[in-house]
Amino acid sequence: MSNSIRLAIRNFIEENFLFQIGDQKLADDQSLLEAGVVDSTGVLELVGFLEDTFHLQIADKDIIPQNLDTVDAITAFVERSQLLAEAA
Repeated sequence: MSNSIRLAIRNFIEENFLFQIGDQKLADDQSLLEAGVVDSTGVLELVGFLEDTFHLQIADKDIIPQNLDTVDAITAFVERSQLLAEAA
């Protein structure tokens, strides 16, 4: 499942943010904030995408770089959130 999650996240980022910085390639472990790919408004767009696409409710306390700063971190966060939702 994580490959489909990773692909959806990567596609969203590429389509909505990478066009702003040209042909830059983004590694899955590269910081979106440090690379200038996503700013605070972009984080909100990303959260909206994650909630809509993966049927999540993301709490304000979870909107932190550890969860949303790399493709790897976002993928892991979505997977954890889905597991917690299934267990509830």
